[in-house]
Amino acid sequence: MKIGVLANPEYSGLRDVLDRLRAAAGEHGIDLYFHEELSSPEGSQALEDETWSEIDCLLTLGGDGTLLRGARLAGPRGIPILGCNVGRLGFLTSASLSELEEAIERLARGDYTEDERLALEVTVEREEGFDREGVTASADEADVGPFYALNDAVIHKSGFARLVRLQVWADDEELGLYSADGIIISTATGSTAYSLSAGGPILVPGLDALVTTPICPHTLAVRPVVHPAEALITVEVAMGDGEVVLTVDGQVGSALRSGDRVIARRSAHPVRLVRFPGQTFFSVLRRKLRWGDVRPLDVGRESA
Repeated sequence: MKIGVLANPEYSGLRDVLDRLRAAAGEHGIDLYFHEELSSPEGSQALEDETWSEIDCLLTLGGDGTLLRGARLAGPRGIPILGCNVGRLGFLTSASLSELEEAIERLARGDYTEDERLALEVTVEREEGFDREGVTASADEADVGPFYALNDAVIHKSGFARLVRLQVWADDEELGLYSADGIIISTATGSTAYSLSAGGPILVPGLDALVTTPICPHTLAVRPVVHPAEALITVEVAMGDGEVVLTVDGQVGSALRSGDRVIARRSAHPVRLVRFPGQTFFSVLRRKLRWGDVRPLDVGRESA
């Protein structure tokens, strides 16, 4: 078995974690391929463009941000991802740092399932002559995508505390003109991320659906909407020159101007996440987000 390794290089204990990983991999005859931002130990392979096709799985060492980076690299290639949390929350990951050796063992003997998650393909449509930070660029030179997202695409303000105006469509039907701080287009996986914080619904990850969640809308009549997974979501910047940006999975994106259209659709390449027996969506919700965390009643005291 061959495993690619992607890690957060700023993690202070990374060297010790990599030592543990190499020892566990050696016990099970696993070859490790280290991403180019990591120092490849002697005798190991580097994970580069030409070696991605050789790996069976990508291991991410970090939090959700590292796994999202991994999804952007491995998802379009159809490579499953095992996330090991060495960060704070690790909502998307499958193993904790203390479970690293066990996770490698279970991976080696095939004691796992793959959870297929819908991903987004996001592009920006704009005319030539886009001026970003005073530099004129053609449409080809500006960041227009396509971008790949496991969680979400967010169109939001970048400057002062002003509302932006966004025209929103689902397929050919207009949802309306939103005056808000922005809008989030999320997958079911991303429904528990920024969309949840903005008041969006929780979707079970296996649900084929997308959610458009306004960010601090200026009217109570604008609320999150759940769409079929095949819906084509289009958001046009109606007003907000120089102060609106597109952010994809919180990591990549593009500056926007009035008239630009952000188009989000279901990607042809889902993300494959490694899951171990006993791990369910609601067990993760209870453990990570303290879902349903209500203390049981003291029956004796209530009776008294």
